[in-house]
Amino acid sequence: MPDDSPIRRPMNRPGAALRQVRTRKGLTLAEVSRRTGLPLSTLSKVENDKMSLTYDKLVRISDGLQIDIEQLFTLDVDQAPQATPSGRRSIARAGDGSAIDTPEYRYLYPAADVLHKRFVPIIIEALARSIEEFGELSRHHGEEYVFVLEGVVELHTDLYAPTRLAAGESIYYDSGMGHAFIAASPGPCRFLSICSNPESPRLTAVPPPAADPAAPVEAKPRKRAG
Repeated sequence: MPDDSPIRRPMNRPGAALRQVRTRKGLTLAEVSRRTGLPLSTLSKVENDKMSLTYDKLVRISDGLQIDIEQLFTLDVDQAPQATPSGRRSIARAGDGSAIDTPEYRYLYPAADVLHKRFVPIIIEALARSIEEFGELSRHHGEEYVFVLEGVVELHTDLYAPTRLAAGESIYYDSGMGHAFIAASPGPCRFLSICSNPESPRLTAVPPPAADPAAPVEAKPRKRAG
């Protein structure tokens, strides 16, 4: 069906898209750092494809830049305006989507070509095998539904005792609560995460833990579980 939006190419890394958006808005990396609360060095590494970010930090970037999170997975390609469609859809075949690997998770974002979604579906493989290996808990505004696809995961939060979920089990929770999913069985531990995205273009960012604003410290890289 015809679409009046630019053609967008799915990307595996958000660096080029981040640079494109930042340049269009006439922002420096230092200004983006102030808007997002992320260290300038982190943003520079992201733009140069030397670092991948977890979902909560991608949300902080999209909030700070006031853009839809899917714009961090795509580059715009000029296309002549066409008629506005009355409906939209995005089909993802097995393995399709924008993939991002971090020390904590291996993300696959299906339907990354669809902007302004009411929720964000993500297929995630838990990589950390302990909460110590995972490090700082993730948090972002909204609510989240998780359905375990394969293996066993252990959910750690800052309000409840850890709980294990096996394949076929699920949980719905407030994602503003600190949370982390740990691989708790041999082999791949994968789950479907559906994060609410109730506002357009972006949600309001959850403030990060208190830190010295004059000297933001970037977390040390963590070794990925074998």
